[in-house]
Amino acid sequence: MGSAPISAVAREDQVTIGQQEESYFGYSVPLAQSMKKQQKKESSSITEMIRDAKEKADLHREKLERAKPTPRYGDAPMEAYARLSRARTVGEVSSAAGYARRRIAQLQAARRSDPDHADQISAAIGQLQKAVGRAGKKKLELNREQLARARQKRAAQEQRTQEAYRLRRELQHKQTMRKLRESSYFRETDIANRFANQLTATKMELKAQAEQLGISARAAMDAAVQGYSEGTQLATVDVDAPMSAPQVDVQA
Repeated sequence: MGSAPISAVAREDQVTIGQQEESYFGYSVPLAQSMKKQQKKESSSITEMIRDAKEKADLHREKLERAKPTPRYGDAPMEAYARLSRARTVGEVSSAAGYARRRIAQLQAARRSDPDHADQISAAIGQLQKAVGRAGKKKLELNREQLARARQKRAAQEQRTQEAYRLRRELQHKQTMRKLRESSYFRETDIANRFANQLTATKMELKAQAEQLGISARAAMDAAVQGYSEGTQLATVDVDAPMSAPQVDVQA
């Protein structure tokens, strides 16, 4: 008689537990899936935010790099030759040479801090070094011209008209040749600057492409800029060579 109620209670307990289990598995699993989807969505949203922030930072950096003024290292030898060309006395020539030496020291320091423009800096240093040597040559020429004027003046005072005329013509010819040679310095410097600028631009472009492709930038640059280096060597003109007037053959 006493065992029947106990069995009924046991069955009721089992039904209750089953209902609880069914409630647990019936409602908690969708909730867990919903929470998991929400976590994925939040993780994806964070990833997109990070990617967007990185893209915005890259665009901002590119804008700053484009807005940053490009250094004009080639202006230094141009200014040195302008001063050398304007010099009329030995003292002014020495001042122009001093300017070139100071700029050489500054550019040598800049070459260590700005390796991206090393070719431009090296070209400018080479032209400045030439300017120093040409300044020494101009000092000798000015001293010779001064002696030539003194001889011309003495010949005129001694009424040696033909000799005075000859000395004056020789002096004018030397001065004209010197001015022509000095004007060619600017063209030589401009050519050197153009080749250096092209070489730098090519290297920077190849470096950017190599970084995007994930290959060795050094190998790509060395192969592509070889032509520019050879062109730079071929473009070097010896403007200090003696200049002579063209000869015309009038024979039949």
